[in-house]
Order: sequence, then C-alpha cells, then structure tokens
Amino acid sequence: MNRINKKLQEDKKLLSIYFTAGYPTIDDTVTTIQNLEKSGVDMIEIGLPFSDPLADGPTIQDSSTKALKNGMTTEVLFNQLKDIRETVSIPLLIMGYFNPMLQYGVEAFCKKCQEIGIDGLIIPDLPVDVYHEDYKLIFEKYGLINVLLITPQTSEERIRYIDSVSNGFIYMVSSASTTGATSGFGNEQSDYFSRITNMNLKNPQIVGFGISNHETFTQATKHAKGAIIGSAFIKHVTEHGVANLDRFVKPFLGH
Repeated sequence: MNRINKKLQEDKKLLSIYFTAGYPTIDDTVTTIQNLEKSGVDMIEIGLPFSDPLADGPTIQDSSTKALKNGMTTEVLFNQLKDIRETVSIPLLIMGYFNPMLQYGVEAFCKKCQEIGIDGLIIPDLPVDVYHEDYKLIFEKYGLINVLLITPQTSEERIRYIDSVSNGFIYMVSSASTTGATSGFGNEQSDYFSRITNMNLKNPQIVGFGISNHETFTQATKHAKGAIIGSAFIKHVTEHGVANLDRFVKPFLGH
C-alpha cells in the first residue's frame, strides 16, 4: 500500500509541509526533509522550482527564483533524493509544474520517482482530463498517486469527476487567490468547506493555501483530513534556516 494511503488511515489530523527544493541553499533539500520528519510532520511536499509558477504567491515564487539561481533542476533533485528512504519514512510528494516533467519525459520521471521512493505528485497545471486520458496508467504503473486540486469555483460535476479518478487525497485550495498565509478564514471558506464535506467524496481532502498558524490549521481541518502549510514555512526558513524546525512545527500540532 502506498505510504500516502497508509497515512490517511491514521486517526488524526494530518500536517503536511511544502518547501522549495534547493532553498535557502542548494544543499538544504535533504536536511529540510529529515528535520521536518523529526519535528512530527505527517507528509512533505517537495517543490520542484519552475520559472513560471502560475499558482504561487510572492513568497513561494521568490523561493523558486532563488532555488533556480542556486542551480536546482529536476536532475539535481533526483540526485539529492536518491538515498532519502534510508533515513525518512513519511510520505513524500513532488509538487511542480508539468513542463519540467514533460521535458524529462513523463514515464522516465515517474520511474525515477518510484526508484527513489516518492509516493505522489501534485501538478497544478495538468488538467484532470489530460491526466486521465494520457498519463493515469503511467502513474499507476510506478505506484504514484496523482493529487488533483479543487477550488471554491470548481463545479460539483467536476469535483465528482476528480474524485472518481483520484486514489489518495484531494488538494482542496481554500480560496481563488494564489498561495500565501492569511490570518483566518471567512464565511465564504467555511461554506465551501461544509459544501465539500456534504458531498461525501470517497477521497479525503487536505486543505492548502492560507494556513499560517494553529488557528487557521484548526479551522481548515475541522471538516478536512489535514492541511498543508507552504508560504508560512518558507518565511520561517528564510529567517531562521532549516536547522531547528520544531519551533515552527510544534505550534500547529498544539504543542
């Protein structure tokens, strides 16, 4: 069974952290992953930086730009992660845009992910229809879960379609804006969270975009299985580096 599915069966709210590979320095990727696991995180999304990131807010964009300047590429990332499963056991996903995957070769990319122990992919600009028709069998061949995104604007019909072709969790984008930390969720988001809950989808949902503290984490996970923190974490490592991550992680877990 895929590590993501195992993790989703645990009787707890899941904390997933997104970070940009090769940031703050090119050599921080593995250390960040190891330190996040030690600090109690449930799942990690490794951001593969791309020059034209559509869904990312300024914090993540800035970290991607710096990571690319540091020399981060798909090849470098795969090289850095080749022994990651010797020290890390929690689910790892690569989050990135489709272009680098296409350039690398979709099947070659998936095969490499399987070899190094990546459990899933999140590709915001790969439409569900294209994935379903052209790539689903390749992902499944290499044991990879493809995590699809929904937003408050996604129609019920499309959400049900996404649910039907998913086999892990659904990434529930909390708002129509780009990524970034917010101070709290309003009625619009609460209504959206409730609406999705009432649809009784077969895949659990994990909320992303706008989670920045224990309060927003609790709000987001009231209806959902977990939440993803990205921008707030990147701000933390920009200021404090990747060494002691307990300081950042523990408050989300209510410690």
